[in-house]
Amino acid sequence: MNKEQEDLVGEVYNKYLTKYVGYDDVPSKELFLFEIKNNTEFSEKWGLKIEEHELSLEDRIQFYYKRDCSNGKSIPDKILKEELKSERTVKMLDKLNIPTKLITLEYNNEKTYCYE
Repeated sequence: MNKEQEDLVGEVYNKYLTKYVGYDDVPSKELFLFEIKNNTEFSEKWGLKIEEHELSLEDRIQFYYKRDCSNGKSIPDKILKEELKSERTVKMLDKLNIPTKLITLEYNNEKTYCYE
């Protein structure tokens, strides 16, 4: 998660903690995040939704090309097809720390995105 998302989750977690005022056994933030990610009813109750999406090889190639090679333009189909066939592509993307996951956080009808 990026800083904006961490701050937002922290805000919601602090709201969540208000129901535990006076208790010794307070659920951790990690447990809260686990419940938000894995329990739809729980996340809806607190108005926060976190989704993690694994990026395909094509998504990763597009991310790299737009960021590093073309000032935001998509990769031409011909080049993309060649890269998808190449055995070196995944190693190159990993070496360049190209993300493998997209994290979407939604709260109060606003979405934020970050890549990991």
